[in-house]
Amino acid sequence: MFEGILIAGFGGQGVLSTGQLLAYAGMLENRHVAWIPSYGPEMRGGTANCGISISDKLISSPVVSEPTVLIAMNRPSLEKFEKTVEPGGIIFVNSSLIEIKATRKDVSVFYIPANNIAEELGNAKVANNIILGALLELTGVVTPDTVEESLRKVLPPHYHKLIPINRKALETGAELVKNGNSSSMAG
Repeated sequence: MFEGILIAGFGGQGVLSTGQLLAYAGMLENRHVAWIPSYGPEMRGGTANCGISISDKLISSPVVSEPTVLIAMNRPSLEKFEKTVEPGGIIFVNSSLIEIKATRKDVSVFYIPANNIAEELGNAKVANNIILGALLELTGVVTPDTVEESLRKVLPPHYHKLIPINRKALETGAELVKNGNSSSMAG
């Protein structure tokens, strides 16, 4: 199994930290992983994206130029990276911030109002993990338990109190796609 995942959005949306979580979870599951962050000169509010490769085999190049999965957290990211997704791949669109539809017909697209749901859960900063939960449910690339274990490893101890809300976000995202409550279209 090989997953090339591209996560893109504005700085401050958890783009890079979500990539780190996936990479760390892959390592905990004894998989080969690569994580390459990319961000503009601004930290918060600037552009950010990262490519994550998770595989049972050696990874020949860490660059994710044709992802099997795209998570677009904002409109510029969808517009820039939609065309790079492999045919048959998956695009997750944060429909709270992206009012346009994807144009591809040869991929599955899931529209998830991640920011709105995160606010309903009580913490706007878990929007990224709502979409991550949907990704885990559909691809099984790593387990939610391993992601939770990764949170315990990468978060400083004073942030461990946020692990339950992050776990709830993962579960909420998984339920959305499992129960067909996210608006989706398949190519």
